[in-house]
Amino acid sequence: MAAAVGFASAPTSPAVSELCQNRRDIFLEASRLLLTYADNILRNPYEEKYRLIRIGNPAFSTRLLPVRGAVECLFEMGFQEEETHLVFPKEASIEQLRKIRDLIAGERSSRLNEPNQIHRSGSSETVASTRTVAHQPSRPAESVLAPVRQQPETSLVQSLEMAANILKTLQTNFEHLVLMYENPSIQQKAVASIPLQQLKGKAQKKLMQATRLDKGAHVNEEDFLLLELLDWFKNNFFRWVNNLPCSRCGGQTEPKSDYLLPIDDELRWNASTVENHYCSQCQLCNRFPRYNHPEKLLETRCGRCGEWANCFTLCCRAAGFEARYVWDCTDHVWTEVYSSSQKRWLHCDPCENVCDKPLLYETGWGKKLSYIFAFSKDEVVDVTWRYSCKHEEVLSRRTALSEATLRETINALNRTRQQSLSENRRRELLERTIVELVEFISPKTPKPGEYGGRTSGSMAWRVARGEIGPEKRKEVIFVPSEKEKTSKLFHLIYNIVEDSYTRVSSNNEKISGWEAGVWKAESIWRKVEADWKMLYRVSYLFGTQLKEEIVIPKYYSFICKAKSCLLPGLSYTLPRLLPICQDIEQLKSHML
Repeated sequence: MAAAVGFASAPTSPAVSELCQNRRDIFLEASRLLLTYADNILRNPYEEKYRLIRIGNPAFSTRLLPVRGAVECLFEMGFQEEETHLVFPKEASIEQLRKIRDLIAGERSSRLNEPNQIHRSGSSETVASTRTVAHQPSRPAESVLAPVRQQPETSLVQSLEMAANILKTLQTNFEHLVLMYENPSIQQKAVASIPLQQLKGKAQKKLMQATRLDKGAHVNEEDFLLLELLDWFKNNFFRWVNNLPCSRCGGQTEPKSDYLLPIDDELRWNASTVENHYCSQCQLCNRFPRYNHPEKLLETRCGRCGEWANCFTLCCRAAGFEARYVWDCTDHVWTEVYSSSQKRWLHCDPCENVCDKPLLYETGWGKKLSYIFAFSKDEVVDVTWRYSCKHEEVLSRRTALSEATLRETINALNRTRQQSLSENRRRELLERTIVELVEFISPKTPKPGEYGGRTSGSMAWRVARGEIGPEKRKEVIFVPSEKEKTSKLFHLIYNIVEDSYTRVSSNNEKISGWEAGVWKAESIWRKVEADWKMLYRVSYLFGTQLKEEIVIPKYYSFICKAKSCLLPGLSYTLPRLLPICQDIEQLKSHML
């Protein structure tokens, strides 16, 4: 990896100093563009067009915006941000612009006269006392723009850094990563790893069971195959890595905050980051390359959410599914698979082994979502709204770049990619887009399975990421009143038509909503059939209702007396009673 080149005399500008920390090739290209912007203004100070830089411009958004220190240089020159452009105001100082321009030009001249220095690390195992460590650069904006008067500008810099990351990810994932999934030889390797016939057999059996329960269910064998593929990938194929075992003694290691320099073979498989898992007993640094190439992941079969989603998306494509790689800028990735039977995209998270629970991250994990994008071989789509039921809150957090700029960027990428597609395929994509937009318009209501926190990774890792979710939904416990204790009678009636409880033994107290009397519930819903005037106990599969062949009567009466307990056999509406029976175990056995 090319290293930043140091010089004896540092520039007196914090922004230019930051720019100088980039690799030589990145610095030279960014400085060339910066000098072009500055020189255009100096040569044509009264020409309005040279004072505007459109943020969505490909040259700016892909070659300058992602570069460390580049945007800060523009701010130090005197540029200010407007909605879709950076603007050099008429009242801005030409002398200040010239000063920053000359500093950049001087640094550029120095680098053009220097050799391109390359540093490599050669060993896969390095003893701590002799290892070469590459520290991940930490870049709080406050240390870059020190003066207090620039504090408002600091938040703007941070916002633009996020914008740079978004735009860079859009381009990188769309132009490189998802196209790897279409490589026939890589797909062939994936197919060889998947017990496809075995999974199809299981899927066929479960489809038969589902259709017996509900003949009108809009699911097919592919939907069940997807569930089997998810389960196989989670439980039989891929492995989560918290800490690597020591390669020498097999003992526990501890991940260090400093990173190791990637070697050539690691770079070949897109491992730009190599974690240092240190064994204190052996004083050994164990390398954990974070591979970003799906073919390599078929061999290693381990990692965290990035590796899991990357490899699983490849497996989906190899199994014949239309699949998209989904990137959430709050640091998670997963997969979407298109269901031909349901005519919609299904959320699939291989780390969690869950399907069609898109509100899991916001409702269950407690994530503050802002930007989520799905990438396929044919298109990139902003799918944020599928994963949120709090659209206004999400919109308030989408401040990194304007919606117009984002829309323009995505449309430009899609136009370029879809030029080679047939007219029929473009029409199909357009129809799917319309269906998605209709879905996005109305926020969903969370399903019971979407309330849980994250399960993959160690507890410490989940807590550190703030993904253990909100507190669990409160378990309802009925505490007997003095009257109920005296009479040794607890009597609760549930009216499914009115969806309310009556606590008969406590002065006919009314309690609204069946969930208000529930101790525990999972994937169960109350379904109202207005036409048939019936109500059902309903389970959910892929968001499709599978009705059980029973009609729930209008009333259920829960009566609990000493040494006896008469309760209905439907566990999803059972309240947990604080035992007033003499035989507590008998009560529990009736409840569960």
